[in-house]
Amino acid sequence: MFPRSAASRGRSAYSNGLYPPPPGPLRYEYNHQRPAGVNSFYVPGLERFPPYEWKPPPLTSPVPPSPHTPTMTNGRKRQNDDYSPHVVKRQRLDSSSHPRIGSPLIRVPLPPPPPPLPRHPDRVVAGSSRSSFSGFDCSYLSPHSHPRPQVFAVPESSNSLQDYAKDKLSDQMVELFEACQQQSSDLARKEMCRAQLQQDIQRVYAVARLYLTGSSMNGLGCRSSDADLCLVLKGNKRPDPIHVLSVLQRLFKTLSYVERTQLIRAKVPILRFREKGSDLEFDLNINNTVGIRNTFLLRSYAYADLRIRPMILVIKKWARHNQINDASKGTLSSYTLVLMVLHYLQTLNEPVLPSLQRDYPECFNPFMDIDMVPDGPKHIPPYVSRNQSSLGELLLGFLKYYSTSFRWDKQVISVREARALAKTNSQEWRNKYICVEEPFERNNVARAVHEKIKFDAIKAQFAESCRILQQRKDLNSILPVRAIINKESSRR
Repeated sequence: MFPRSAASRGRSAYSNGLYPPPPGPLRYEYNHQRPAGVNSFYVPGLERFPPYEWKPPPLTSPVPPSPHTPTMTNGRKRQNDDYSPHVVKRQRLDSSSHPRIGSPLIRVPLPPPPPPLPRHPDRVVAGSSRSSFSGFDCSYLSPHSHPRPQVFAVPESSNSLQDYAKDKLSDQMVELFEACQQQSSDLARKEMCRAQLQQDIQRVYAVARLYLTGSSMNGLGCRSSDADLCLVLKGNKRPDPIHVLSVLQRLFKTLSYVERTQLIRAKVPILRFREKGSDLEFDLNINNTVGIRNTFLLRSYAYADLRIRPMILVIKKWARHNQINDASKGTLSSYTLVLMVLHYLQTLNEPVLPSLQRDYPECFNPFMDIDMVPDGPKHIPPYVSRNQSSLGELLLGFLKYYSTSFRWDKQVISVREARALAKTNSQEWRNKYICVEEPFERNNVARAVHEKIKFDAIKAQFAESCRILQQRKDLNSILPVRAIINKESSRR
């Protein structure tokens, strides 16, 4: 993207800023108000890698479902009440299926892909949703692809968040979300830094690929979100993360657009640094590819329904304000909170979300080559939920679910299965206060909560906020809305 001669001399040769100007238009397409395309990661001379692009089509008007549409069935070959973290080794992509009732997925007609993929006449179009994942129709996948969920007649999908904000609490949630959500300019700035870093890193590791991951890329970030990066190094010998990060630390000290590099020797070692002259912080890891997989899984959920992103942003702000959103201090990580929200929305009597991994296993195969992961969600058709609850109703329901309904001592939160699994006596879950399954590795992402006093504080905060919000129906009663908006606005 930028001249290598300049990279070798640092950025001092450029008088118009920290980064050299790109020779042409950047190859990403962001729009913070709808499912956004992601950066292409195009690197001259490395054409062996496929482009990393995901550009959903423009939003379409809803199409009412046909009353004559026949139904489809879907399910899983194995339905165990007890959970084993080792089941992943037995996963099959072409498993036979049993009928499963109640999925909110709806299929829409989309342009057929190029041959030779055969069209399946038994895959029936039932309706349309405003929220689209991509321009690929899953009806035209391979002959061994998984049968799709049962189709239901559903209400016409909503075109605006305001349709879910007809009360004060919901309106406050929309206001907070629209003020705090990550802007296209924020993402473009992170991408500019990522693209330049990749080129500079390739001076040392020629075939390295740098991925922007986490909330910056999955659609769940806000203006103040830091950026997570995953450097993928392939080869016969597994690289030592500490050694690689030490090499990069020395390299980064020579770059004019990077400052405050710090090597953190955690369970997943990271190199932390800042963009020079700003408060934009990056965390870079080596080959922690599950972060790339769950980025695109969460991105698929984030844009599945208009209510998902506001719900998650408000809940993360609430948890941070009430000091239960910091894994380094024994409370909930943001990733754990997101999975808790998705699980709740999957388990309602009228679900807002399905299990995408269960319904589309070929799109989220945990053994898929990492370069192909961004293409996985392209094969998921749009859908719409029959649940028409307002944002405020869903927020209250979330707090109530974890205050009164969910059994912390007996259940495991599973977004992969869209249900609560029975906690087994395995080492992964035994004596753990909170059990939240990582959708790909199937370990416990809530293991940071290992002290009873912290667990009790988390439960107490859910209960107290639920009580207050139920009485007042005012977001300010549990969260300083205006102060948060003012803080986020200062990032502009």
